[in-house]
Amino acid sequence: MREDKNSQPSQKGQWQKKPWFWPAVYAGGAVMLAAMLFGYSTLVTKVEEAPQPDLAQVEPGPVVETNARTETMKYPFKEANLDKVQVLQEFYDVEADPKSREKALMVFNQTFKTSSGVSLAMNGEEFEVVAAMSGKVLEVKLDEFTGNKIMLEHPNGMQTHYSSVKDIVVKTGDQITQGQQIATSTDNQWNPTAGNHMHFEVLDNGAYVNPKKLLGFTPSE
Repeated sequence: MREDKNSQPSQKGQWQKKPWFWPAVYAGGAVMLAAMLFGYSTLVTKVEEAPQPDLAQVEPGPVVETNARTETMKYPFKEANLDKVQVLQEFYDVEADPKSREKALMVFNQTFKTSSGVSLAMNGEEFEVVAAMSGKVLEVKLDEFTGNKIMLEHPNGMQTHYSSVKDIVVKTGDQITQGQQIATSTDNQWNPTAGNHMHFEVLDNGAYVNPKKLLGFTPSE
């Protein structure tokens, strides 16, 4: 009986010898691979077709103002007062004529100091001081002796300074628009002969420049 059992060929070996066996195995593997690729493709398609947010319902972020970068500088006072404003002291320019340079010298305790801006007055009366350009309040210095000072920085890299002012209505960090009132002119102890006035300075890349060249105005002398 044992010899009969051992002499019978293995059924597994018989199936493998069939001419259609291996092609069937390969075909089955190909079908499984195709099914896997199809499933992966379907998954990727669903991800790509995921609904996008409705842009109309998305809250917009902060709008960055760019107009301030191209602003033209305006007067540091109400334009309607242009005919009433006098230039008490000029910007000291080494290339200017002797009369202009003399007018740009300030005297305190018998010491001369050159003016780094222009001192503006209006018949000794108080007047509103406004921002010459839009920008940010860089600093507010309070000093009754030399005169309170407001420093603004602007998107174009320039700065404007307003000295000998009172009733200041802005503080450090405030965003200011061109023409907005920031203070009122006044007098100070350092330059008492000027009376009620406002000293206006302009810096371009850290260097003082003549405000009159940028403004192009000729107030009454």
